[in-house]
Amino acid sequence: MNYISIQNIDSLEKWVKQALKIKKKPLKNKKLGKNKTLGMLFFNSSLRTRLSTQKAALNLGMNIMVMNFTSEGWTLEFEDGAVMNSGASEHIKEAAEVVSQYCDIIAIRAFAGLIDKEKDNAETVLSGFLKYATVPIVNMESATRHPLQSLADAITMAEHKTAHRPKVVLTWAPHPKALPQAVANSFVEMMQLQEADFVITHPEGYELNPEITKGSKIEYDQDKAFENADFIYAKNWSNYKEYGQITNSDPNWTVTAEKMKMTNNAKFMHCLPVRRNVIVTDEVLDSENSIVIEQANNRTYAAQLVLQKILENGK
Repeated sequence: MNYISIQNIDSLEKWVKQALKIKKKPLKNKKLGKNKTLGMLFFNSSLRTRLSTQKAALNLGMNIMVMNFTSEGWTLEFEDGAVMNSGASEHIKEAAEVVSQYCDIIAIRAFAGLIDKEKDNAETVLSGFLKYATVPIVNMESATRHPLQSLADAITMAEHKTAHRPKVVLTWAPHPKALPQAVANSFVEMMQLQEADFVITHPEGYELNPEITKGSKIEYDQDKAFENADFIYAKNWSNYKEYGQITNSDPNWTVTAEKMKMTNNAKFMHCLPVRRNVIVTDEVLDSENSIVIEQANNRTYAAQLVLQKILENGK
């Protein structure tokens, strides 16, 4: 069993309920991971993903090994048939098979390069490990997906469930750096499994991958999208059409207290880290309706559920 996308789960509702049970008694299955090892491989930096996944593994009694390929590992070659006479020192084939001998589960974090759309969509790093590793793989954020985050988002929304069918808005917001679409993509896929009125709002030209957003409502007027919303999820992503480019930095898309007044007293969500007063103003982020810290806390239980499922599946 691998966990690569939120679509790998059989029932989001059941998984969320199980995660909430884990949250109440996080050490209940402490013996499940005894003598099992989680290998965490980072090709990019991390705070919440790294610490929450480590905490989840510890709650299950697992051993943990961490390697940062940016500074510690050999440079890897991913192309089959490559003549390795420059650059990369080790092929993914040997690396994945070797790491599989040391670990019972491999968790990988590797961002999009935001230069070559085809290469990013092919998920070079993740696909290489999936092809050659002999143990289960967990996606800790790849070029196009962040399924641990979207599962944590679903858990958080369930804890703030409305009495009515909720309106949920994913809004683009400005950012000084070009960011991947991974978090937004996974949030869209998660919402497509929910009973909700879901709206994506962003400037024209900032559409996400149409294969992912197919069937979801897109509204280019942010104010209109915010009307009567119960949840506002803010996230920046770089241009998908003009791939990896920043073609809009309009500060009018920043989430402000005035905009939140258009909502139905909506909860504010963001995956973190967040640029204060760029993505969202201090007033909103520090308000009682901000649930970003709860989201971060639920990252542990999302990861713990995934690891637990994999361990149980391997019994």
